[in-house]
Amino acid sequence: MFKTKKFVKMALVSAMAAIFLAGCGGDKTSTDSSKDVLAQIKEDKKVVFGVKHDTRLFGLKNPSTGEVEGFDIDLSKALAEEIFGKDVKSEFVEVTSKTRVGLLNNGKVDAVVATMTITEERKKEVDFTDVYFDAGQSLLVKKGSKIQSIDDLKKDTKVLAVKGSTSSINIREKAPETTVLEFENYAEAFTALKAGKGDALTTDDSILYGMAEEDPSFELVGGTFTEEPYGIAVKKGNTELVDELNKALKSLKDSGKYDEIKDKWIKN
Repeated sequence: MFKTKKFVKMALVSAMAAIFLAGCGGDKTSTDSSKDVLAQIKEDKKVVFGVKHDTRLFGLKNPSTGEVEGFDIDLSKALAEEIFGKDVKSEFVEVTSKTRVGLLNNGKVDAVVATMTITEERKKEVDFTDVYFDAGQSLLVKKGSKIQSIDDLKKDTKVLAVKGSTSSINIREKAPETTVLEFENYAEAFTALKAGKGDALTTDDSILYGMAEEDPSFELVGGTFTEEPYGIAVKKGNTELVDELNKALKSLKDSGKYDEIKDKWIKN
């Protein structure tokens, strides 16, 4: 009986301590979560962008320097400077097509600039800026392949795509007979294509151009069969941040800085 009472007493003390600690930490969490993202960026003097690390031309980690480079990276830096000047530092966190919405909504990143197509379905989860890049879905194949357009995707063909991408959804609609194999990211999908695990790889032409540049034995075929307008995504409800990003984007386009960044990376 004595041991039982002692155990109950210890349990009550532990529970009260846990409640007290939770209460102490609760005010800060509550304050932070109630603050809009733009205000938090200004307070922290840092803006965190979610970007790809495996997408040549848009966001690719340079193994020599350890830095991530590409159109999305340079555009993010230019937008941050346009909005905040030199007072706010830009930081970058890796996202994939599968993880970017989750990382955005749990506060790990402030904005996603990662070849993300604006869709009505995604608008239910996040808020988008105006279009910052117009792309279209296409096919990448080995030169000399029998596949030259989406019409060649039949029951005996395999197409590689990335999980969480609109491309994976679109190809099932456009070529319902073909087999679709999904991978975690573009690097894995392209490696699989080079290893002969599929007949074609499908995603936005802007991303495929980077793969063809990396390995000229591959080429884009059949033109584009969808429209893929890229937008910058922010956590839903942060209209002030969206407005600031839109104003900055327009300013960069008007000044010619946007074209300068685009021409640096996108040659096609």
